[in-house]
Amino acid sequence: MDETGTESLTKHEQILRHIESLKIGSKISVRKIADQLEVSEGTAYRAIKEAENQGLVSTKERVGTVRVGKRERRNIDKLTFEEVVNIVDGEVLGGMNGLEKTLHKFVIGAMELDAMMRYVEAGSLLIVGNREEVHRLALEQGSGVLITGGFHTSPEMTKLADKLELPIISSSYDSFTVASMINRAIYDRLIKKKILLVEDILTTNPHVFALKANSSVKEWRALVEETGHSRFPVTDEWNRVIGLVAPKDMLGADAGQTVDRLMTRNPLTVSPQTSVASAAHMMVWEGIELLPVVDGNRKMLGVINRNDVLKAMQYIQKQPQNGETFEDLIWGRFEEFRDEQGNVVFRGTITPQMTNHLGTVSEGVLTTLMTEAAYRVVQTVKKGDLVMDNMSTYFIKPVQIESEIQIRPNILEVSRKFGKIDVQIYHAGTLVCRAMLTAQFIDGV
Repeated sequence: MDETGTESLTKHEQILRHIESLKIGSKISVRKIADQLEVSEGTAYRAIKEAENQGLVSTKERVGTVRVGKRERRNIDKLTFEEVVNIVDGEVLGGMNGLEKTLHKFVIGAMELDAMMRYVEAGSLLIVGNREEVHRLALEQGSGVLITGGFHTSPEMTKLADKLELPIISSSYDSFTVASMINRAIYDRLIKKKILLVEDILTTNPHVFALKANSSVKEWRALVEETGHSRFPVTDEWNRVIGLVAPKDMLGADAGQTVDRLMTRNPLTVSPQTSVASAAHMMVWEGIELLPVVDGNRKMLGVINRNDVLKAMQYIQKQPQNGETFEDLIWGRFEEFRDEQGNVVFRGTITPQMTNHLGTVSEGVLTTLMTEAAYRVVQTVKKGDLVMDNMSTYFIKPVQIESEIQIRPNILEVSRKFGKIDVQIYHAGTLVCRAMLTAQFIDGV
């Protein structure tokens, strides 16, 4: 605890450093950490939960909390065999050392042996019943095995799995249910993969330009000359963000004045796990141009500005849509056309998934449809991203299942930074819902 370099670290940070130094697979407990580092069990528990949020540790059933390797976001769509065990409530019969390996595809063994082996290859997972010959051939091909129906395998197969470090997993679910559960997990990961996080756009430059509380206006001016930027975070002696300075703060200030008297205190910050969309909303709503990125102890990791966010959101729009959210599924039922006056209209049918328990369309679905229609019609006159900041909605008449509706968005006002849209939904020529939306555009600095 008294080693050089740890004096400036909090107990929380010392525990995280200690956990990072442990070998992958090491078991961790609150009591053990508390005893080793001479901290309270409450402090140890909070640090372990933070380590779990950071992906440094994982809690496994019948094993406890263990040190794990951080998963790269570029591989987020790949499942490990260990994750499959958790998804299907499985029991590992053999090949425990291969749980960290990723699977590239899964095969359902519902065919003759010769035909089945044509699809089994290294890195795959064979879902099959209690057919030991199939288990052996799959392992020899480099594939993991998932036995459904709660069946087990022979000690010989268990030894082979241990030798090849390929898991044999048993699950009480049937093959169809298991395949559906794994497919759903992969599908959810594809949705997560297209959600860009702040850590994905954060520059890895080891030196982040910042000022200290006792820095002078003269030093700020020198930093402006050096970097070409004008806004900087202000940090304390432990590199924690305590303020932010911008040109408006420096108007009329003496060169020798310190920035702690001029800065904006307790500025808004984001973590690396904050989504880029959330950061964009914060910037628009609060009218700020720069967001410091901090860790769990408010220590600065870097900064992002409006240009960073704008470029990232433009990049997202160009990517193929892997995995559909509920919003994608709802809007996928609608088509766009132009009426006789040349106005944009969207037409679609109310499906069973869009209804509530009464059999009429859900108010939440109608809100989603009107928001998306407003966004799309604005895109026809002004490119870029926007943030909906207000919506007044009137639900006039219920709409039954299988009804065809038309959504008619109308732009009332649009400027460089602001838009106002009126959206009306009709069924059989009758107005059933209406909303007035206002939005702000996300522009670069």
